[in-house]
Formats: sequence, structure tokens, C-alpha cells
Amino acid sequence: MPQTQSRFFDDLSRLMTDAAGLADGARREAQTIARTQLERLIAGMDVVKREELEAVREMAALARDENEKLKARVAALEAKLAEPKA
Repeated sequence: MPQTQSRFFDDLSRLMTDAAGLADGARREAQTIARTQLERLIAGMDVVKREELEAVREMAALARDENEKLKARVAALEAKLAEPKA
């Protein structure tokens, strides 16, 4: 009788190990499929990369600064032109 129980538990242990391995394999395959689908979806969209976005932000900040300087210069020139000539 002890031999039967031992073999039963060995078989049960093997079955559980195989089931866990199968579940892990299925999980990895599902993740791979989901990742592939998501990458395909993103590739089909017109998504900008972070580096490109940061470069455009920096360009916009520089343009704003230059615009402010030019506004001040134009205002100074207009004020100079508005002064009565002596």
C-alpha cells in the first residue's frame, strides 16, 4: 500500500508541475501576442517619439524668447520714432 500512495503522489506532483509549466508557457505566449499587437497598433499611428517632442519644445521656447526680444526692440524703436524731434 505505501508504494501505491507514493506513486500516486509522484504522479500528482508531475501532473501539477506539467500544468504549471503549461500555464507559464501560455502566459508568455499571450504576453508576446499582446505586445506584438500593441506594437503593430502604435506603428500604424502617427506617434511622435519623446526625443522629437523634446527637440520641438526646446525650439518653441527659443522662438518665444526671440519673439519677446523682438517685441521689446520694436517697442523701443516705435517709442524713439514717436519722440518729437528737437
